[in-house]
Amino acid sequence: MMQEKMNLEQIPRIKKISKSDFLRDYVQPQKPVVIEELIEDWPAYTKWNLDYIKEIAGDKEVPLYDDRPISSEYKFNEAHEKMKMSEYIDLLKSKPTNYRIFLYHLMKEVPSLQKDFKFPDVGLRFLKQLPMLFFGGENSRVFMHYDIDYANILHFHFHGKKQCILFPPSESKHLYKVPHALIAREDIDFNDPDLEKFPALKRANGYITELNHGDTLYMPEGYWHHMTYLTAGFSMSLRATPRTLTNFSKAVYNLIFMRHFDNYMRKLKGQKWIDYKNEQAVKRTHKRNDISE
Repeated sequence: MMQEKMNLEQIPRIKKISKSDFLRDYVQPQKPVVIEELIEDWPAYTKWNLDYIKEIAGDKEVPLYDDRPISSEYKFNEAHEKMKMSEYIDLLKSKPTNYRIFLYHLMKEVPSLQKDFKFPDVGLRFLKQLPMLFFGGENSRVFMHYDIDYANILHFHFHGKKQCILFPPSESKHLYKVPHALIAREDIDFNDPDLEKFPALKRANGYITELNHGDTLYMPEGYWHHMTYLTAGFSMSLRATPRTLTNFSKAVYNLIFMRHFDNYMRKLKGQKWIDYKNEQAVKRTHKRNDISE
């Protein structure tokens, strides 16, 4: 149903790929791809599942986030709840939950995890920081957004299935981007969008795939992404610097100016600022697409 409503094509899938082919066919043209057997030599490929994480990190207190809309009540990236990792994994395995973990340095807390992966030799200039892990319960979602640093991303999935919807930066004009932010309007259900309310989405051309345990998704720089955990599971991302000066400049602008300006306005005007931005997302998108209100 979703692919009939939105213009989404399947992301190509390959088993393995050489560095030169990966750079030529995907990085240089900035096209996404799923590589199914890139990490089969990692210890993580055979070891990492929810039971293993519970065993080695069960006593760690972790920050949890749900799918409530951004508001003036919570600061950006402020956790909505906290619990022990063991309790959280028990919750994930027992029933669907909206609670997710993201932006959490589990590898810093549990250094033994660092031995379970390596940086793939695919021609990207990876940032040699510890990667973060992302956990989600069945049916939990990560709203449509793109990353502040315009990184090239390798996204590795473990345990279960995860659906990923991607749009290239060229499609931003159709996606109801919220001004002074990196997100689309949060009331858009990209799994079943209301095309009468948000008609510009009909013109957006994107990609979709389902990730299984051990799959690697390449997301080019500045790509929009929306994630749905079809089952409980977790993922890890490695980030590489933008390849073009243009995107590097956009990343610097986002980090140095836009983020601080938005935080200032949110503090100054509260919910009125967020409501204003959501209104402008519709007005600006419809104006760009010559859609009458």
